[in-house]
Amino acid sequence: MSLLPGSFTYQDIDTGDARIHCTVGGDGPPLLLLHGYPQTHLIWHRVAPLLAADHTVVLADLRGYGDSDKPAPTEGDPEYTKRAMAADQLSLMRQLGFDRFGVVGHDRGGRVGHRMALDAPDAVERLALLDIVPTRHTFEHVDAAVGLGYFHWFFLAAGHGIPERLLGAEPEFWIRSRMNSRHSGGTAFDPAAVDEYVRCFSDPASIAASCADYRAAAGADLVHDNADVDRRIECPLLVLWGEHSFVGATYDVLDVWRGYGVDVTGRALPSDHYLPEEQPELVAAAVREFFKPT
Repeated sequence: MSLLPGSFTYQDIDTGDARIHCTVGGDGPPLLLLHGYPQTHLIWHRVAPLLAADHTVVLADLRGYGDSDKPAPTEGDPEYTKRAMAADQLSLMRQLGFDRFGVVGHDRGGRVGHRMALDAPDAVERLALLDIVPTRHTFEHVDAAVGLGYFHWFFLAAGHGIPERLLGAEPEFWIRSRMNSRHSGGTAFDPAAVDEYVRCFSDPASIAASCADYRAAAGADLVHDNADVDRRIECPLLVLWGEHSFVGATYDVLDVWRGYGVDVTGRALPSDHYLPEEQPELVAAAVREFFKPT
C-alpha cells in the first residue's frame, strides 16, 4: 500500500546484490530519501509530495527493510554494513539515470548517507542528516545516559539469536512502543503508516536483517569508520535534529558534525526523533532551502 500521491510510481530495481523497492515522483534535480529504524520509505509520505514540487524524489527501502530484499546474515554481517547498503542505493540511483544527486537520511538512512558521501563523493552533491550523530562518535562516548537512551543499539547487537527470538514474539508491540516513546507533540503518526511498518517488520527476515544492521554498526562499520578517521564529508552537509530528542538533549550536534564535515550547517526543530512524520512541513522547508538549485 502507499500513502503517496498517484504521481509516485513504484518499481523494484536489481542492484546486483539486492533487489531494492523504491518509488519515484516529481521533477527536477534528484533527491534520494532514506529512512531509518524501524520504518520504511513511508516515513517520508508527508515530506516527499512537498519536495516533488521542484525535485525528482526517490524514496527507497534500505536492504533488510520494507519490501526490499533481506539477505540472510552471515558471520560478521557483511551484508548489512553501511558500505554495502550505500552501494545498493548508489546502484539504484545510477540505474534511474542519476550519477550525481542529493541525499537526505534519517536515523539508519543517515548512516548510510554518511558512508555514501565518503565512498562516492563524486555522486553525493549535498547531504542532509536527520537526528543522528556519527556512529563512531556514539560508541566512543558511551555512558549511563547513552546506555539507557540507546539501549536498543546494544540489545539488537547482542547476537546469539537473542533479540531475534524476543522481537519475533511481539513485533507489533516493539514497533509501536519504540515509536510512541519517541514522539513529542507534533503531528501524530498516520495509523496506516504505522500498520505498514508493523507489516514489514513482522517478517522474521526483516527482524534478522535489522539486528544484523545494528551488529554491523558495532563491528565492521566501526572498522570502516576508524580507517577513515582523518577523512571528512566533502560536500555541504545539513544536520537537523529534534530539540526534544535524545540526540538533541545529549550532544552538541553541530559541534560533533563539524569534526566530520568541511561545510556543516543545521538547527534543531520542535520535534522528537521522527522529524519527517512529526514536523513534515518544517523538514520539507529546510531541505528545499538547502537543496535549492544555484
